[in-house]
Amino acid sequence: MPIPTIAQKGPYPVEVEAGKSYYRCSCGRSKGQPFCDGSHAGTGLSPIKFEAAETKTIYLCGCKSSKSGVFCDGSHAKL
Repeated sequence: MPIPTIAQKGPYPVEVEAGKSYYRCSCGRSKGQPFCDGSHAGTGLSPIKFEAAETKTIYLCGCKSSKSGVFCDGSHAKL
């Protein structure tokens, strides 16, 4: 199983818009963190699509180790 690069040891706070789809980087290589820019090509990893349920600030995982999918669950504190 491919291992992602840690982009940052902490969450990315981002404002999302209700009903809009987003693609979170799962490889850690994207220059546009926390979102995918296609840098995963050849890594065996793919971006994770999610849809915002409401317009608000969310905290996306930066360490790529979260057990909560795209959202930060504090896993970075153990790295």
